[in-house]
Amino acid sequence: MTDTVRRHVAGLAPDALPAFVHDLAALRAHAAAVRAALPERVELYYAAKANPDAPVLAALRSAVDGYEVSSGGELAHVRQSVPDAPLAFGGPGKTEAEIAAAVEAGVHRWHVESEQELHRLAAVLTDRPQASVNVLLRVNLPVGAGALDTVALAMGGRPTPFGLDPERAEACARLLTDPLGPFGALRPRLRLRGVHAHLASGLAAEEQLALAEQIVGWSARLAERHAVALDEVNVGGGMAVDYADPQARFDWTAFGEGLGKLLDRHPGLTLRIEPGRALTAYCGWYATEVLDVKQSYGEDFAVVRGGTHHLRTPATRGHDQPFAVLPVEAWSHPWPRPAVTTGRATLAGQLCTPKDVLARSAPAAAGLRTADRVLFAMAGAYAWNISHHDFLMHPHPGFHYLDDDAAAGG
Repeated sequence: MTDTVRRHVAGLAPDALPAFVHDLAALRAHAAAVRAALPERVELYYAAKANPDAPVLAALRSAVDGYEVSSGGELAHVRQSVPDAPLAFGGPGKTEAEIAAAVEAGVHRWHVESEQELHRLAAVLTDRPQASVNVLLRVNLPVGAGALDTVALAMGGRPTPFGLDPERAEACARLLTDPLGPFGALRPRLRLRGVHAHLASGLAAEEQLALAEQIVGWSARLAERHAVALDEVNVGGGMAVDYADPQARFDWTAFGEGLGKLLDRHPGLTLRIEPGRALTAYCGWYATEVLDVKQSYGEDFAVVRGGTHHLRTPATRGHDQPFAVLPVEAWSHPWPRPAVTTGRATLAGQLCTPKDVLARSAPAAAGLRTADRVLFAMAGAYAWNISHHDFLMHPHPGFHYLDDDAAAGG
């Protein structure tokens, strides 16, 4: 943890825990380093679904070219939080109301997921003669056998509700480019700009580059078949974040160099990426305290305030959340202070389910005592916003955004 975070958590009263603590200065520095590693013709968008907190969105604004949103709610929230930012609207199952709202909001880029969505979009444009939309077809491209078998999360390369299979993408391209087709009267207000393909999460730089090569190659052939310029290709996000080894980071330098070589072969092409977790995960912590330490059949369990109803990621992904211990020496009770005695402990939350586990049999818990504080690292993405907040109706956590040692809590 950073010194800023350590000092802030040490100064919190027990009833102010649990709390999410974000180091915004560290976040800005990390995002700036990512931006610096990318070629000029690569646009960096932030996938707001990873962490939509308004201070986080604002802190990223100086480094990112825009934000990717996936619902009408995200659209409204991000537009309010960073009013001047370009937006890309993705996600399956867009409702007619969401489509109309996105058109009214002047969304910068549109990731079309189906033929019906394209028809709905055209219908909205027909009723709004001053509006225009730039379309990227989200394509579910086939990849080599076994290429995505080991990734944390696959959204393509196999049967999936996401995007268009290649033959359906061809059909949509024909609809968008045929001057005599059903959308002919909407040209150029409904314009095909390129392709979007987000196929997987949890990929290292070399794997991401291999997929980017395939996506750009397929997109170039699509553009040639339909006699359109290849303006833009969005190769998605999904950059690997290793919870087992927080020091192992995605190689942004190698990734940027590889994208630069790819762009050299495609003059005039703009590439876009949309990482989420890989930008914000490292700059957030979930701070809590140990309520009890108990032994069961020879194993130690530390029960912490809060749990997976606040930080769902370890239960969802089946990993141990990395953590550090902040010892608290004060103990004013007359009974003995419970402590870990076996050299390791499982850190569990307060919920009445055996799935409420943040870390299993962790050696980092050696010597952990009741009232000590625990800071779970890598909690800056897919944490509170994906969790089942009100199960058992425990209190919600606090939220603290630290910037140059000045803290704002909420």
